[in-house]
Amino acid sequence: MAPTSASAFEYAPAPESRSVVDIAPSYGLFIDGEFTEAADGKVFKTVSPSTEEVLSEIAQAGEADVDRAVQAARKAFEKWSALPGSERAKYLFRIARIIQERSRELAVLETLDNGKPIKETRDADLPLVAAHFFYYAGWADKLEYAGFGRRTTNGHSGANPQPLGVAGQVIPWNFPLLMLAWKIAPALATGNTVVLKPAETTPLSALFFADICRQAGLPKGVVNILPGYGDSGAALVAHPDVNKVAFTGSTAVGKEIARTVAGTRKKVTLELGGKGANIVFDDAPIDQAVEGIVTGIFFNQGQVCCAGSRLLVQESIQDELLDSLKRRLSTLRLGDPLDKNTDIGAINSAEQLARITTLVEQGEAEGAERWSPSCELPSSGYWFAPTLFTNVTQAHTIARDEIFGPVLSVLTFRTPEEAVAKANNSQYGLSAGIWTEKGSRILAVASKLRAGVIWSNTFNKFDPTSPFGGYKESGYGREGGRHGLEAYLDV
Repeated sequence: MAPTSASAFEYAPAPESRSVVDIAPSYGLFIDGEFTEAADGKVFKTVSPSTEEVLSEIAQAGEADVDRAVQAARKAFEKWSALPGSERAKYLFRIARIIQERSRELAVLETLDNGKPIKETRDADLPLVAAHFFYYAGWADKLEYAGFGRRTTNGHSGANPQPLGVAGQVIPWNFPLLMLAWKIAPALATGNTVVLKPAETTPLSALFFADICRQAGLPKGVVNILPGYGDSGAALVAHPDVNKVAFTGSTAVGKEIARTVAGTRKKVTLELGGKGANIVFDDAPIDQAVEGIVTGIFFNQGQVCCAGSRLLVQESIQDELLDSLKRRLSTLRLGDPLDKNTDIGAINSAEQLARITTLVEQGEAEGAERWSPSCELPSSGYWFAPTLFTNVTQAHTIARDEIFGPVLSVLTFRTPEEAVAKANNSQYGLSAGIWTEKGSRILAVASKLRAGVIWSNTFNKFDPTSPFGGYKESGYGREGGRHGLEAYLDV
């Protein structure tokens, strides 16, 4: 429902049709080019977060299934890695085009299974998914020019980069199809084969991607999809015949993975939690900054690892900025994610909603001042109103811990040096934003921020050509761009 205050007019419902996607009552694991039941027959249900409706029953991978999938990937690796890069590129280009052709179907599917608004899956997620496959298709026959290792006089890399083998990949539920693209596209372009475990709350788009692989004629075993719970992911990470582990998710699980692979020869990339600082200086264009703040923390209900969840605003403009921000939040529309007018969709799961609720209550108990626009939450599904906290200090739990929800903590600063010190005072280092009209200030502040990606006068903008990753407890390694190739190559 749209917030009732400050509404100049009501929007008529504009729901996207569910008829464009045909969800089967049950799905198997995708191993060696075929859908198959789990070895132990276990299944689980995936539900729509906005209605709690059961969407489908999914086979649950166990240790025996992981072993079967890794064996299939190992067998396929021999022929796949031997293909010329130009031939691998043809498959990636084909996958990218099919994704574009089926983008409306996939956007509706993602919204149903994840809970995010259709305008985000349609206008952000799906175009980026296709773009990643197009981008890495272009790299497949150019790896020797990528610049890894020693350079020779003819411009080639002296390292002669080779694929690693089987990549075990574990992805989260907040961007199911996009995180799949970030993982699978560079792996295939570099000649590796893949076993991927999607999150248990959002398995459907990965299973639909398995069908796209078949539609594209991808050789059997090159991509294997294993829905399941944490034990499935742990078995995949620990499997002795996996050469590369890629994980996006929580810092706690990332640490567990790092311990598991320690002492092995496995290459690892970890993209973990964040507590991004969005810094607004007194010369920033207020209206533009407010839009960037909203994008930074309320995009995908704040369920974004690089969300700008800490707003650092220069003290002299705090009142003006907060007044404008509150007016803007009062116009956000919360409700049916399939409605094209919806700005704020559902939280992904009951478990995640409980975590957000607990941390927000802790923020209030510690003395921070909570504010939300007046809005009616639907009676079924998992919902949380957009929320901001003022009177926040760096000692507050809500300023330190990743909430992973539509919750913004507002802090103030007086000087650029104080802004940098507060921004860097975090166990995380994934993202930051800087808002100012002075280019020199952007460069000076950015050079001192310990964050993997820094946006200037914008936020949450992504491009497949640009590397993404963090420092400190936000993980290590980079995905995207030329840098994203190195993690899948022996250089």
